[in-house]
Amino acid sequence: MPSSKKGVLLVNLGTPDDPSTSSVRRYLREFLMDGRVIDIPYWNRWMLVNLIIAPIRGPKSAKEYQKLWNERGSPLKYYGEDLVKLVQAELGEEYHVELGMRYQNPSLVHALDNLKAKNVNDILIIPLFPQYASASTGSVIEEVNRIVGNWQVIPELNYVNNFFDDDLFLKTIEDRASVFMKEKEYDHYVFSYHGLPERQIIKSEIKSCKLGECCNNYGPHNKYCYRAQCFETTKLLTERLNIPKEKYTVCFQSRLGKTPWIKPYTDHLIDDLAKEGKKNVLAFSPAFISDCLETTLEVGETYREQFIEGGGESWDLVESLNTHPTWVKCVAQMIKSSK
Repeated sequence: MPSSKKGVLLVNLGTPDDPSTSSVRRYLREFLMDGRVIDIPYWNRWMLVNLIIAPIRGPKSAKEYQKLWNERGSPLKYYGEDLVKLVQAELGEEYHVELGMRYQNPSLVHALDNLKAKNVNDILIIPLFPQYASASTGSVIEEVNRIVGNWQVIPELNYVNNFFDDDLFLKTIEDRASVFMKEKEYDHYVFSYHGLPERQIIKSEIKSCKLGECCNNYGPHNKYCYRAQCFETTKLLTERLNIPKEKYTVCFQSRLGKTPWIKPYTDHLIDDLAKEGKKNVLAFSPAFISDCLETTLEVGETYREQFIEGGGESWDLVESLNTHPTWVKCVAQMIKSSK
């Protein structure tokens, strides 16, 4: 009998195969050669990535990955594998769930081939990025369409475009944060999101965006503005956690290069908070669903050290969603409620 299974593909950004310099360089080359990530002409991008970024940043990034790595490997990868197993158990035999990485392994080709071998009726693709951006969700959609477009039989494809306002997604972060907030009184709350070059927001055909206060009001006119989605995510979370406006700030991290990126910058904000006499800060990373370099090391360690050196006393990081039971239910519910 033909399969009646529904296919599900969970996609995260990716991670090197191991923390060696050669593997990190290979990962950086694949990642940064994506025209949606560094959106400049191909040969300019090729020279920038292969002659400057990968050779110089490879050894430095490898040292950072070595700090992150443990006996199970990269947290982003093994939490993804664990999530697939837990979601599969939640859904039952009617579905077949696979994990794919946009860059490196398990590759999208491998994951999609597994789904094809199961002869699934259709495939739901969930890029595990809460807010839509061309460089993340957009890149996943483009690559999945390219791969499946070469198949002789193309199944029905459906996508979850974003999920930052999903109730269970928000509840998971709320539950994680509440553990800290019950134990300590914080002077300020920092919501740090991955940054993007300003030009990528402007290119997204959001003609009304001025990269300023307009992002405070999210609606149909700017629903694909990444910056506006980040502000809306923060608004929804602070309402749930009863955090007043004067006690939190939205900011953006992980800049690359000298072109303007969306502001305010997290590292600049930290210096300002220290100068203002803030002593205890709770940091959130609501653009990331699992532990990775940007959360565990950049926000959790580098920014904490910067804050303490500036005169702060404590800098705590709300743990990523990883395999929290509510997050597992969130993903399963997104799948069940999809077309």
